[in-house]
Amino acid sequence: MRKVAGMKLTNRLVAFVTLIVVCAMFVLFIGGAVSFRKLGADFLEHYLNNVVTEIDDAISNPKPDETIGHWLPRVLKASDVVEMEIRSKTGLLFRYEQIQTAGRPLDLIEHRYVLPNNPGFFVTIKSVPPYANFAYSIGAMSSLSLAVLVIVLALSWGIRWLRQQLLGAELLEDRGRLILAGRAEEVKTGDDREWPATASIALDQMIAELKDARQERSRFDTFLRSNTFLDKLTGAANRVMFDNRLQTVLQDKGAQGAVLMLQIADWDGLVQEQGKSGADEWVKEVGAILSNAILRFPDAILARYYDADFAILLTHQSAKDARLFASQLMKALERLSAPAPLEKEDWAYLGMTFFSAGERRGRLMEEAEMAKRSAVLQGSSSWFAFKKDVVAEDARGSVRWRTLLSRVLESGGPDLYRQVVKDVQGEELHTELLARIRDENGLIIKASRFMNGVDLVGMNTALDRAVIKKAMNQLRNGDGRETLSVNVCAESLRQRKFQYWLRDTLLQTPRSMLNRLQIEISEAPLVQHLDAVRPTLKMVRALGCPVVVDQAGRSVVSTYYLKDIQPKYVKFHRSLMRDIHQRPENQLYVRSMLGACEPTKTEVLAVGVETAQEWQTLIQLGIQGGQGRLFGAELSANPAAKKRQRWLKK
Repeated sequence: MRKVAGMKLTNRLVAFVTLIVVCAMFVLFIGGAVSFRKLGADFLEHYLNNVVTEIDDAISNPKPDETIGHWLPRVLKASDVVEMEIRSKTGLLFRYEQIQTAGRPLDLIEHRYVLPNNPGFFVTIKSVPPYANFAYSIGAMSSLSLAVLVIVLALSWGIRWLRQQLLGAELLEDRGRLILAGRAEEVKTGDDREWPATASIALDQMIAELKDARQERSRFDTFLRSNTFLDKLTGAANRVMFDNRLQTVLQDKGAQGAVLMLQIADWDGLVQEQGKSGADEWVKEVGAILSNAILRFPDAILARYYDADFAILLTHQSAKDARLFASQLMKALERLSAPAPLEKEDWAYLGMTFFSAGERRGRLMEEAEMAKRSAVLQGSSSWFAFKKDVVAEDARGSVRWRTLLSRVLESGGPDLYRQVVKDVQGEELHTELLARIRDENGLIIKASRFMNGVDLVGMNTALDRAVIKKAMNQLRNGDGRETLSVNVCAESLRQRKFQYWLRDTLLQTPRSMLNRLQIEISEAPLVQHLDAVRPTLKMVRALGCPVVVDQAGRSVVSTYYLKDIQPKYVKFHRSLMRDIHQRPENQLYVRSMLGACEPTKTEVLAVGVETAQEWQTLIQLGIQGGQGRLFGAELSANPAAKKRQRWLKK
């Protein structure tokens, strides 16, 4: 894989040009210094040759009135000769030596000459080197100094000109670095100064096409998921999604609730009288009433089960609350003006049955169908509940929930159970902390049940604070290698006080610990409140805590949030993993999510994996990790609970 160059193109060229100019100046300086030295040595050699010639003439033709001892010392002193000796085979004839010398003895240059006119005579001269007594002078070296100054000015101007000419290439390179960093949206349109212009225009076109392709991919993925799990006409869930969710709820320990089946009477007559479009409009109107009615139940699911039948799943609701909801729902439907040929007060029939954990889905749907038929026999848009024993109804109101949650928070917060998450090689990725509370009788209540009460009394923020504090204590007291993941409500992330508290808490925590703390948020609330929670999640990521999106696929939403918050992991809802090797529609959903995450660094994890067949199918689909009973059960972090769990295993 090619690596990005660390040095910019402009800096490279500037460094190259500067190095070439400096090297040329250095070579010129060395050459000039050598030339000056050689000229000085040649001049001194020529001058001393003349002096030796005079000495040779004086010795060969002596004059009585002018002896060597009279005129030679003055000449030698003017010539900076320090020592001179005239010798012959018989011995020393003449010696000259200056008392004060300008140069050091080690710096003197020695010359030896043979007198041609006087065989057997030779002269030895020690003189000061050329330019030994000269220092740098601006006047004397003005031409050289001016040349150096001109070169420096020309170099600076040339570098500035080169930078201006290559500014476009540098802008293009900076843009490429941002694209490689995943910030293509910030530079989707290039600067007019970018060069080469063809490359800049090509990048503009490619980014625009990539953006359209991503949006089209997102729309296509949403279309696939919608057609797989949603009804095209009403936008509610279809039969496949309803059955998946119901099957998952029935396998949860302690689950309870109700299944409601609503039938529109005389559907065939309505289609003949009003036409297909008129009947569809009536179905959409009824679906809107049902959608508004279930809004107060966070986990409720509305599905168009058949052409004229709607199914509603109420989870973690008591029989009393379910009956009250059925009565209110029928009153809301009575206010609609039924089109012909439907009778105004006899067109809707509602059947209801109750369930608890462990029951069969097929049996429940049969009970709901039987209850609906009983309602049809009663007539007058009535509803009927299937008579069966309801196990352990829990009709908690807001007062009881507030009392229980207040007691839990006063005692230090909920208990945190741990479940490991592993990758396809079996290596541990992180450990998810699951909140559990105990009721007045000591029975453990899962988050899927008590979160309804938390939303009812508005204690999301207090609960999330307690969970985060406990998670940080475990990280602080742990071995320093474990990564923990905690669930946080989107409602809490919207609160200004909670945002400030979370920011201050994370700022006071070491970076090494923050890298081992992951914040999980459910997909549906995240998409619903994306604009409100986006700044908080970006702040969390900037401080070092990875973001995880869980319960993906619980409802069909757009996956465009992947680009906004850039989560580290996306976890599927457990209802999609149940018997996935036998459900092609669930496999299609998984492939769609994997395709949406492919352009990003987000990895996709499966939750609720319980069998090896499910895991093998997920690996073949391309999943990056899994969580469930196949990899490890939920274990309490409480030492006393751990001891009891080991005893139960034995």
